[in-house]
Amino acid sequence: MVRSQPDRPSPRAWLAWAAGSIFFFHVFVLRVSPSVMVDDLMRDFAVGAAALGNLSAFYFYAYAALQIPVGVLTDRFGPRRLLTGSAAVCAAGCALFALSPGIEAAYAGRFMIGAGAAFGWVGTLSIIGWYFPQNRFASLAAITQLLGMLGGVVGQAPLALLVTSAGWRVALAGLAVAVALVAVLFWLVAPTRTRPPAHHEARLLDGVRAAVRNRQTWLNALTGFTYAGPMLGFAGLWAVPFLTTTYGLERTDAALLASFVFVGWGVGGLILGHLSDRAGRRKPFVLFGGALQAVALCAAIYLPDLHPVALGALFTLTGAGGSTVILTFARVREQNEAQAQGAAMGVVNTAIIGSAVVLQPLLGALLDQQWDGQLAGGVRLYTGEAYRSACAIMPIGILAGLLSAWVAREGTAAATSR
Repeated sequence: MVRSQPDRPSPRAWLAWAAGSIFFFHVFVLRVSPSVMVDDLMRDFAVGAAALGNLSAFYFYAYAALQIPVGVLTDRFGPRRLLTGSAAVCAAGCALFALSPGIEAAYAGRFMIGAGAAFGWVGTLSIIGWYFPQNRFASLAAITQLLGMLGGVVGQAPLALLVTSAGWRVALAGLAVAVALVAVLFWLVAPTRTRPPAHHEARLLDGVRAAVRNRQTWLNALTGFTYAGPMLGFAGLWAVPFLTTTYGLERTDAALLASFVFVGWGVGGLILGHLSDRAGRRKPFVLFGGALQAVALCAAIYLPDLHPVALGALFTLTGAGGSTVILTFARVREQNEAQAQGAAMGVVNTAIIGSAVVLQPLLGALLDQQWDGQLAGGVRLYTGEAYRSACAIMPIGILAGLLSAWVAREGTAAATSR
């Protein structure tokens, strides 16, 4: 992944990183956008929770499937062309979703959005790895994640206001235009990279093989999968209906509360990433984050009659604990040789996005199993107890992630590749 890491990055390197981070901001707005459209989409497409979970997860099907190819293609072609093209595909998917007459076209649009968005995170990490010093990697990655989490916040209450006032189709059409502008911006500001040496091109597939054969890659992937579930699987889709059902909140108020998960994730990642860079260690922070997330999430879901301030605080702590997933990228990068780093980060990101692929439809299926037949305006109604029962799978998963984080070793590729 790392080709050249100057002590003083060029202005175009900073602009490229900024453009990639702006793209990642929009990626997160789109990632969580169905959470504030649940009732509208169920009504307009006449579907239940399981089908809606699948609709949202089509983004993640494409995103997760492309992560290892993304790492390899970024190593081969560079981020400028890939991020420009992927933002254009993402914009086209938004337009198709906004115009979809039925659920099938919406599936296709959501899939295209995920395919385009798949390049945003690893592509931006590639910019950091190529054009910035190594000791800035976790900190700059954490700032990028912070902007993504800001996108998650904007995709909650502010987007809910737009959906309520103008409709979900208008909201998605506006996002299509915004992402198309990002594609133009990236093409204009990103550096034109030189072709890698011929010997490096020949070793790309060797890098993939080295990454997948490294036990540490998979331990970090399991940690990422379980830590990301509460944010991507729950806050990204089901937190808003959980809050409207359990606490009787309006959709906009529920979306505002759910957005505190993203606030905690962004701020926590920035702070913990910086502290980890300064300490030169990752493991203690990852273990602390998993424990914090598990406790805060259980309290938010299972303690009865919480005040909104308490809910907001617990959601913030849930996000802050989960934000240590950012350190799995730093760990896996340090635990793989240079030619395997792109593929290794792709494996970890596949697992992280896979948490939404699994959890969003699984939570929907668990809700459907407990549906008692109640409808309101053509929308299925689920009880608070149904939500609490379905959500029990999340803290159990975090415990598995803590175990894998404990087993994974601290150190460099030479020390940890076995």
